[in-house]
Amino acid sequence: MATFVDRVVLHATGGDGGHGCASIHREKFKPLAGPDGGNGGNGGSVVLEVDPQVTTLLPFHHQPHRRAASGSQGMGDHRSGATAEDLVLAVPDGTVVKSPDGEVLADLVGAGARYVVAPGGRGGLGNAALASPRRKAPGFALLGEPGETADVVLELKTIADVALVGFPSAGKSSLVAAVSAARPKIADYPFTTLVPNLGVVQAGDARYTVADVPGLIPGASQGKGLGLEFLRHIERCAVVVHVLDCATLEPDRDPVSDLDVLEAELAAYAEDLEVAAGGVPLAERPRVVVLNKIDVPEARELADLVRPELEARGLPVFEISTASHEGLRALTFALAERVTAARRAAPAQEATRVVLRPRAVDDSGFTVQRREGGGQVWFAVRGEKPERWVRQTDFTNDEAVGYLADRLARAGVEEALLKAGAVAGDEVRIGPDTDAVVFDWEPTLLTGSELLGGPRGSDVRLEDRSRPTRGQKRREYTERMDAKAAARAELWTEREQGVWTDPDA
Repeated sequence: MATFVDRVVLHATGGDGGHGCASIHREKFKPLAGPDGGNGGNGGSVVLEVDPQVTTLLPFHHQPHRRAASGSQGMGDHRSGATAEDLVLAVPDGTVVKSPDGEVLADLVGAGARYVVAPGGRGGLGNAALASPRRKAPGFALLGEPGETADVVLELKTIADVALVGFPSAGKSSLVAAVSAARPKIADYPFTTLVPNLGVVQAGDARYTVADVPGLIPGASQGKGLGLEFLRHIERCAVVVHVLDCATLEPDRDPVSDLDVLEAELAAYAEDLEVAAGGVPLAERPRVVVLNKIDVPEARELADLVRPELEARGLPVFEISTASHEGLRALTFALAERVTAARRAAPAQEATRVVLRPRAVDDSGFTVQRREGGGQVWFAVRGEKPERWVRQTDFTNDEAVGYLADRLARAGVEEALLKAGAVAGDEVRIGPDTDAVVFDWEPTLLTGSELLGGPRGSDVRLEDRSRPTRGQKRREYTERMDAKAAARAELWTEREQGVWTDPDA
């Protein structure tokens, strides 16, 4: 059963947004007190976050499909739906997020680094939020948007200061176990190490990490053996240590030829690597040669024989024995010096800059194209806003469809259709070809008998009566008082004339 996974394919889906609510407030003596439908809650997003306690991508190997929670639906009495929490997935430090085509989307380095893989959908607006002076009582609400779906490739590139490379059974795992508290698997057969092993080394005041890369063989950069699968783990190292076996029993091998093969494989692998700004190419990073297993007499003699040739190449050479721990102290302190120098020469980490990309002045936010195929002619409308409005529309509600038509007309879609040559009755598709909304276009009439009625969503029972001003109220009051005084005077005059007392009058 796998215990270490450094490459997985993650299928992430954001949560759906909750639907808005269409409701009318009702209470005693107020049967139609106005719209009070609440908004739907936003769906949760799928987020990757670096956790120093996580060292493998194994959880994603067992569960590659992850989906965030959806937002709740809005309710009456202006109650909005609950917003769903984001699904935060912990990944190891050094995880690279790529698209299925190989494009690097994010390089997560450092505790707390985050990347949103699949954003959640936005909640739909309730009819209370859709009310306006022209549409006082909407009988519809907007639907919540579905969450986005994304397939990404996660690759783990171990962040270590020192990388141990060498042939199988060269003693790399034994070296890690001898200089650190790590206890990797050690055996007397090739390819014992199937996964990279990490160890922390303390040399005086310096502390650094050592990575044991599975054994390399000729052709590893082309996919032979296990080298190609794990060569990515040495991309971030500061020092490369060649562990050479001086006690090998193979007749066609010796430390010098092993070093040449290792350098050739690293050079072939480094050709395809992109160097970060201010970084050092893999071929130019410090090299250290370790002649291992000198506790064997024949191995010590071979190490003394090849050491001058290796030093002539300008490489520092250390003779060690992981069994007797001979030469390990000098090696650990020498590596500490080189790691410290590499850390000082590394460029300072700059704060992430916020890049603002405002939309162009002449950018309408959508495109209209005339297309032909299969003997049919249609007009394709693509754009973020039109497609979002279509997803939010409840097509079972005629009023909601009318609201969508008004939004498209205000955005200039109808004008663009006219310029593209569309006429009444032509087929219009909004959205991608695989999931588009298809309808027959009917241009909005700007004049005619349809303007005699109220706008869509209006209710004559809820028409707003304009409130009189204070001056108007005073004039009305004065006119009423004057009318009452005139009526009293007329009645008094008739009473004095005996109109009410004399029957003959």
